[in-house]
Amino acid sequence: MDSFFQQLVNGVALGSIYALIALGYTMVYGVLRFINFAHADILMLGAFSAYFLSPAIQQIFPLPGIGGALVVMLLAAIICAGIGVGVEFCAYRPLRKRPNLAVLITAIGVSLLIEYTCQHRAVFGAETRPFPQLIAERNLDLVGLTVSNLDVLVVVMTVILLVVMWLVVNRTKIGTAMRALSFNREAAALMGIDINRVISFTFAMGSALAAVAGVLYALKAPGIEPLMGIHPGLRAFVAAVLGGIGNLPGASLGGLILGLLETFAGGIAGLSNYRDAIAFSILILILLFRPAGILGKNSVEKV
Repeated sequence: MDSFFQQLVNGVALGSIYALIALGYTMVYGVLRFINFAHADILMLGAFSAYFLSPAIQQIFPLPGIGGALVVMLLAAIICAGIGVGVEFCAYRPLRKRPNLAVLITAIGVSLLIEYTCQHRAVFGAETRPFPQLIAERNLDLVGLTVSNLDVLVVVMTVILLVVMWLVVNRTKIGTAMRALSFNREAAALMGIDINRVISFTFAMGSALAAVAGVLYALKAPGIEPLMGIHPGLRAFVAAVLGGIGNLPGASLGGLILGLLETFAGGIAGLSNYRDAIAFSILILILLFRPAGILGKNSVEKV
């Protein structure tokens, strides 16, 4: 039983990372109805932003330390929010009236452009860099279970950001505009909603979440490199579909379920090398039997 609960703790921590990344996917999909595949690369840019910001922040706030770490996360989130708005303006906005397939292909192209541009020696280079220690890792002994303070931080940050996003979407004027836009873009425009401003805000918010997820992911990763966002990004996409893409609690639930499944599979002899297979098998089953996801709702599109 001790082993079971230890794996449960580890799975919740891993699932919280997936949930945080999946929230960014589901934000954009909920408003625009397309998957921003460049989202995982914004995660990578968030980690590199923190990497380059840390030496300067250390002159003002002590690192490792929670205060300095939060400042680094905030600045990385602001930088990536600007990058997300720029990507939307340059790549997606000109295609807004084109078929969704054109936007989807463009999103894949933007993702590859970011990855391979960052691999150039004039940018970040392809080598793996050790991530700075923003927070000293300590193991806490709770009722016989070993819990890392970094895992606690990830879970707390995910819960806080989920609540903040829910409040923004459901209790603010811009959130009302986002929900109106997701329901009917043309009707929202006729009601005086600034479509461009709402979409830019959505990308900014989703990219800021990706940056925070990138920093938290890098804290426990062996290092950072330009392709670091691919695996967690794909798993987070599966988590978003599993929970119900476009649904904020659903994205969180999907991330937790996927994290738990991966962790328990990794603890079973013979299954540790099949984590990717497990993730994508879940995706196939969900698409076959419940395409809307666990908390999603089936919708009928008029043609």
